[in-house]
Amino acid sequence: MSDESKVKIIAVMPAYNAAATLEQTVRDIPEGGVDEIILVDDCSCDNTVEVAESLGLTVIRHDANIGYGGNQKTCYTRALELGADIVVMIHPDYQYDSRVIPIAAELIRLGNCDVIMGSRIRTRAEALQGGMPTWKYIANRCLTITENVALGQNLGDFHSGFRAYRREVLETVPWMNNSDDFVFDTQFLAQAVAHGFRLADIPVPVRYFAEASSINFRRSTRYGLLTLWVMFQFWLNKLGLYKAKIFRSAESADEVS
Repeated sequence: MSDESKVKIIAVMPAYNAAATLEQTVRDIPEGGVDEIILVDDCSCDNTVEVAESLGLTVIRHDANIGYGGNQKTCYTRALELGADIVVMIHPDYQYDSRVIPIAAELIRLGNCDVIMGSRIRTRAEALQGGMPTWKYIANRCLTITENVALGQNLGDFHSGFRAYRREVLETVPWMNNSDDFVFDTQFLAQAVAHGFRLADIPVPVRYFAEASSINFRRSTRYGLLTLWVMFQFWLNKLGLYKAKIFRSAESADEVS
């Protein structure tokens, strides 16, 4: 990474129907906390694009809805093209506290870690009082414990929509091989661990309300099963028994496909 005076921090926002919450999310980012904000709109049905443009964000618009993971691929590709040293991904639904962006970026700049996660769960009472559905809290705890054991980590929340990455992580992890759906996030973290990057987390308040994005029970169940499948693939790769596509370089994955 370049020296302190030249570190470039870019926030990316994968957006879908975020018009009602986008401005508040952006306004909470401390002045000077980021050099640029990129919003990628995944073919929203509302006026997300218009709101983003009125706020002066860099806006990329998908012609068709390609999914949450596919949206992130566009986000990170553009951030790297613009020379980001640190990339912070935050959902524009105001569920995560954007005031902590500079803190996450500074921990990465100092070299303390390579990936920062925003943990929504400090205590059970706080999470539930913040509006997290009970079934979602239980599922999160079960999956997070499983992932911590499988990946050898000690994170509080593996399923956060607030993440910060050192540039080298995005240049090394073969995230273009990942799903275009929600399991993209799980795949990325497993890949980061497989490549030896250091993961850490910081607390963020829980905000659940009508406008905050959230997947339903059916899709959450599918996501949970896919998360377990990724953990199984991680161990197959670790033991040298089978290297799934997500753990291959982009070039080798293309050769096999």
